[in-house]
Amino acid sequence: MTTDWMAEYQRMARGRRFDEPSRPPARQVASPPPLSEAEICEAEAELGIAFPDQYREYLLRQSAGGAVNRLCRSAAGWGWHGDSSTNYDLLTTDFPHPDSYRAYEDELDAREPLTQDFPDHHAYRAAWEQWDAEYGVFQEHKTSGAVFIQENGCGFSTLLVVTGPHRGSLWFDGRATCDQILPLHLGGQPVSFMDWLSRRSMTLVSW
Repeated sequence: MTTDWMAEYQRMARGRRFDEPSRPPARQVASPPPLSEAEICEAEAELGIAFPDQYREYLLRQSAGGAVNRLCRSAAGWGWHGDSSTNYDLLTTDFPHPDSYRAYEDELDAREPLTQDFPDHHAYRAAWEQWDAEYGVFQEHKTSGAVFIQENGCGFSTLLVVTGPHRGSLWFDGRATCDQILPLHLGGQPVSFMDWLSRRSMTLVSW
């Protein structure tokens, strides 16, 4: 059965993200107060995930935002203020290690439609739009099970994995330039959330 990638991409694009019209007022304190245990449990139940231990402790003991996108409740429900990239419909899907999709990405790149392979422009355009939609779905799935916890400027972001074997780890989304999602390391080991908070440096990225 052939997949209608354009329909799949449109379905994915309609996935729930942070509700911008009902976002909190622009004027916020630098470090919003911590959340209560009840609020955290409510957010976890609504989002269908369990926050990694250190991030949960941060929400409970230190702040709901501060150095990272603020977790808050809007009229549309719980979400991260300042983040419009996380697709909440994919939060419960395991985050994939880049090694798991490298072969598929190479194969997808290799079959990009070329004009010389089609009898006319319309046939080429239809094939290319299907391929482009498949690529869009693939890119969206690269960040399944992860939250865009901090926007780093120039199209870069830091991801906090919340679902799957890599839960609790942090990754650098460098697709804006190098087309890679890279793990953050400290001393050769995956960096913890609290260690990352105290550093938040590009030196944690293994280029």
